[in-house]
Amino acid sequence: MKAYIKKIEYYLPERLEENPMGRLRKKTGIERRHICSENEIASDLAVKAAEKLFASGVDKKSIEYLILCTQSPDYFLPTTACLLQDRLGLPTSIGAVDYNLGCSGYIYGLGLAKGLIESNQVKNVLLLTAETYSKYIHPDDNSVRPLFGDGATATLITAVDTETEGIFGITYGTDGSGGKNLIVPVGGMRHPYAVTEVEDVHDDYGNYRTNRNLYMSGSAIMNFTLENIPGMVEEILGKTGLKREDVDYYVFHQANHFMLKFLQEKCGLAGYPYWNDVKDYGNTVSSSVPIALYDMMQANGDRKMANVMLAGFGVGLSWAGCMVNLSLI
Repeated sequence: MKAYIKKIEYYLPERLEENPMGRLRKKTGIERRHICSENEIASDLAVKAAEKLFASGVDKKSIEYLILCTQSPDYFLPTTACLLQDRLGLPTSIGAVDYNLGCSGYIYGLGLAKGLIESNQVKNVLLLTAETYSKYIHPDDNSVRPLFGDGATATLITAVDTETEGIFGITYGTDGSGGKNLIVPVGGMRHPYAVTEVEDVHDDYGNYRTNRNLYMSGSAIMNFTLENIPGMVEEILGKTGLKREDVDYYVFHQANHFMLKFLQEKCGLAGYPYWNDVKDYGNTVSSSVPIALYDMMQANGDRKMANVMLAGFGVGLSWAGCMVNLSLI
């Protein structure tokens, strides 16, 4: 048995926020972002993405394991995946687990699903990604506000009786020493809300946030990406025995247009099929790769692709990549 992606759906909040015209919009390529309402949270988005998957023909009774990637859980405990089992009406016989990871999270989820399926524990895994970074961002911090959008995705990964790999060449990377470069400093057990004073932060560009908001060092994240992702691309090609021209499409984490274009050149992928379309979503964190994957397939009609490279990178610092065979979609 081999694990294959069978179907993907996604859901975006209805509210749109337009980025103002200017240098930043032109450089990032992000024109608008979907932002959840005040009373809308990540699990609400996940429910709607999963319901779209079930409406497309997936039998919810067939789900044997639910995996949720989010950094916006409903509670510290219980696990949000357990609550989603009930809200979605899934069998009580399923496994359900959350994991806290960002932009590399989708590939990590594919790796977890592959392990569950190919070790014969289950046959059908529902992988959900859901994020509401907008709730972490101060409205006056224009260093990050125009970059991030909210969204959720639902992917069915299923067992197929074949010797041909469906998810392969998986490569991981972690460098926790860079965790400070993309962080919400206050709110966990290290610095609890109740005992941590609010600190105001103003930068030289007129941006404002507090220590309870999202902070990102854009230059540090850019450097980390350019230092690690080209090597990961080579490692995936080496593991799979493929050459650049053998890959049907390259679908990387949709951070912003500038970073993707620079990364394409740095990885030696100029002229190869490479997805770069952030204008309507922005950076949707763990949902960005599956959203891009879905849109890429829609843009390519009935074309069957057996070698699509995925890559995610960001908060952690964490990165991951793999090849997927999409011939069953």
